[in-house]
Amino acid sequence: MYQNSITRLFNIDIPLVQAGMIWASGWRLASAVSNAGGLGLLGSGSMYPEILKENIQKCKAATSKPFGVNVPLLYPDIDKHIQTIIDEKVPIVFTSAGNPKTYTAALKQHGITVVHVVSSSKFALKAQDAGCDAVVAEGFEAGGHNGREETTSFVLIPAVCNAVQIPVIAAGGIATGRQMLAAMILGASAVQVGSRFIASPEASSHINFKNAIINAAEGDTVLTMKQLTPVRLLKNKFYRDVQEAEARCSSVEEMAKLLGRGRAKKGMFEGDMEEGELEIGQVCSLITDMKPAAEIVAEIWAECQSLSQHPQK
Repeated sequence: MYQNSITRLFNIDIPLVQAGMIWASGWRLASAVSNAGGLGLLGSGSMYPEILKENIQKCKAATSKPFGVNVPLLYPDIDKHIQTIIDEKVPIVFTSAGNPKTYTAALKQHGITVVHVVSSSKFALKAQDAGCDAVVAEGFEAGGHNGREETTSFVLIPAVCNAVQIPVIAAGGIATGRQMLAAMILGASAVQVGSRFIASPEASSHINFKNAIINAAEGDTVLTMKQLTPVRLLKNKFYRDVQEAEARCSSVEEMAKLLGRGRAKKGMFEGDMEEGELEIGQVCSLITDMKPAAEIVAEIWAECQSLSQHPQK
């Protein structure tokens, strides 16, 4: 059995974490990944408190393996989410898009392992100082909300590994075993995979969004909305509206009004490919088919192990 600092920290078999993506990472996906030997995460950013509680309870019933909850700190109801996580005795929490000091101590008082997602060495050190057990170094290639630094994974991973003493999980642009091995050679103890898992039957995203990912080509995603919170999107009408607004030097208030409420749900969950916000990583151009989550885990890990023993020239 493979063991390192991350597999021991999470009590898992394979050093692979499924990202807790909004409108994709419900209990079906999280439990499937955990059952396959990785670490499944529920994406609480798109859930009301009662929905998160329901997903936690269903995930417990669907797997006896560890799983966690991803908590983006920029969303509403975070205090309620944290209390639900504590009440339901979730063993692992990934926090992102906020200050790791806010909840880390309270979570660790209840025996919860805490990991924070960072986009720079500076924020990795802050997460370590806050008491986090590990960090996710998420490169510029990643989908969804991103760092303003625009540092690519190949630069960020070794930089963060050099900066901190706690384990580092690599994220951003990882969907294959070859990419997993590259990240681990750069110093990461594990990888976090997001976009690849959206193209699975277990992801709760709309089939239109899944098909758009499978059909995406290089250059079809862009990091935009830097005035608000940077986010990587598939190009569509909504993206073009954002680009036009930015070209007019629209104010933050105007940009927030354009974003409005429910744009991500409209696109990723309801399947509106024109007016919806479609958050996905650059690596979508390498995703060409739909596969069950367990097959994705097995395929990535098998390729990583094979190449580590027999690297191709």
